[in-house]
Amino acid sequence: MTTPIEIPVPAPQPALAPAKQRILDTADELFYDEGIRMVGVDRLIAAAHVTKATFYKHYGSKERLVVAYVEHRHRMAAERIAEFAREAADPTAVIRTLRDAIVAVIETPNFRGDAFANAAAEFPDHEHPVRRAIEDHRDWYLGVLEDLLRRMGVELPGDVADDLMLARDGAMSGGYVGDPIAVTTSLKRAFARVLGSD
Repeated sequence: MTTPIEIPVPAPQPALAPAKQRILDTADELFYDEGIRMVGVDRLIAAAHVTKATFYKHYGSKERLVVAYVEHRHRMAAERIAEFAREAADPTAVIRTLRDAIVAVIETPNFRGDAFANAAAEFPDHEHPVRRAIEDHRDWYLGVLEDLLRRMGVELPGDVADDLMLARDGAMSGGYVGDPIAVTTSLKRAFARVLGSD
């Protein structure tokens, strides 16, 4: 019997107050579409239809909201990959589904690159809480890839996980600034070297 694939996910988040959730949802959209530094607190408050007092009551500062945004994106990614694992028959199928999901995101009309890489570019200090949240996400992602590859029996799964992560990073960047079809075709070739003909 195949051992179930357990993807680590953050503990369930308690339901947020409606205004707090609305601020986070607004930030999630605006930060990704326009850039974190370009979206000021006043713009967030107006778009979320809350008062300044409500904003500061729930988040205290824009910086804390940005950390919450990164953690929210991480939670969504973790839950999605955990769902892939629940529905897949084996680790190869999980990686194949993950590859297809990356391709689908890159080919989305409003794709603007990787949210985590975009945020990292705006926060160059590695000690900043936003960067630490981004690095936590990337460590998690690499750990998931390495575990799946180990389960597949791949030699040097850590090295191969690094290779796939780099291919993904390049595709997410190139898919935004270049030809998404050419980029995703290249990404599929990178994954095929691990998955075999597919």
